[in-house]
This record gives sequence, structure tokens and C-alpha cells, in this order.
Amino acid sequence: MIRTLTVGSTMDLPVIYEDNHLLVVDKPAGLLAQGDHSGDHTLVAAAAAYLKEAYAKPGNVYVGLVHRLDRNVSGVVVLARTSKAAGRLSSQFRAGAVHKTYLAVVSGVPEPDRGEVVSWLAATGDRRGVTRAAATAFPGARESRLRYDVTATDGRFALAEIKPTTGRRHQIRVQLAQLGCPLLGDIKYGSAWRLADHRLALHASRLTIKHPVGGRDLVFEAPLPRDWPWPDPASKARKA
Repeated sequence: MIRTLTVGSTMDLPVIYEDNHLLVVDKPAGLLAQGDHSGDHTLVAAAAAYLKEAYAKPGNVYVGLVHRLDRNVSGVVVLARTSKAAGRLSSQFRAGAVHKTYLAVVSGVPEPDRGEVVSWLAATGDRRGVTRAAATAFPGARESRLRYDVTATDGRFALAEIKPTTGRRHQIRVQLAQLGCPLLGDIKYGSAWRLADHRLALHASRLTIKHPVGGRDLVFEAPLPRDWPWPDPASKARKA
């Protein structure tokens, strides 16, 4: 039986993995990880409601968000069920011990078709929420690295596997734009194409961590969602 988290009355999120320390879910594009000024539904609130009901827990339920995906990105999200698990997982992320794989559809075809992008990114966004990036260091910037591998192309767009080795704000979005190949749908970073419901063509397909209690390797995967714009991205996008 597939377990799901219910968000509102129209959205069910598959539970990928669950134990006494972890809850791993497949987040759809469009869902906030945690609350903001909009007051919209969030993954954290849905997870807390799920745990409260599933385990008949009285009072507040602990849910630790140890990493996040942008609202309009889909894929694997790991949540901690205890503060101890949250602390240990957060340490893994800070130490670069977590291995992340994303799939991305980009405008244009990166050249070369595989390689590493190294640049410097600001820790926070500007007034428009855009992360500043440069080829060399500047005050407040942090070195950022990712590897990419183009796996398919139709000449206008490309499908690529992305493996960031650092975890910075908007890193994949910014560094693909630096390549001259912004994510399909990412108007903020230069895409000339929009996708339905503000979707960004980025999916967190795989995440590898060490269990916070015991340290065994865990690999979590999320299948491509129904709204994924490959193949034939031109039929799913429109000019901005």
C-alpha cells in the first residue's frame, strides 16, 4: 500500500520512506516546503498532520526541515522526525556528505555536453530575489560547484543530469543560467519560456544520505512527475 500525505483537499504526496527518525516524501512542484507570507499549504504542515494522525500523537508533532526545494521544483525531500535526527542530517548537508542528483530541462544545449561549473554565489537574494553570481570571489559570496551531463537534446532544448557538490541558494538555477542555458520556465534567471503553473523544469530525482542513527547508507528516488516537460518540451512551454 502506498502511503500518502494529504495537502488541502486535492493533493496527495507519496511517502518514499518512513521510520522512527525520518520521513521522506516526493514533493510536487507548486508546494511550499515551509510557510511564507502567502499563507499557502506547506510540506511541513502536511507532514505534521500525517504523523499526528498516523501515530495518534497528542499535542504538537516535531518535523525538521533539513534541506529544501524551491516551491516550483519537484522531487525527494527528507524530513527529520526528531531533533537529534535533524541535527545529524543538517551536519551531513553542511559537510557535503549528501549526494544529490537532479534532472533538468534547459533552453539551448550546454557546451561542452558535460563538465563542472565553478562560480561564486551570494548567500542571499537581492530585492527581486535574484542570487548574484560571479566567476570570481566578492564580499559575502561562497564558492559553488556542480557537475552536469547532457543526456539528450532535440537541438533547441536539452535534458541534463545535475550533481551539485555544494548547496547554495538557487545554485542550480543560477549556474545553468551562467552556462547560457537557463532552466525551462525559469524567467527569473533568463528563460524565454514559461511552463504551466510557474513550473521550473528541475526535479530532485535521487538523494543519498547516511541514516542519522546507525549511519547506514540510504538512497531515495522520486519518479518523474506527470508534468515533466521532456520529451517534446516545446509542446509544454510557451514564449514568455
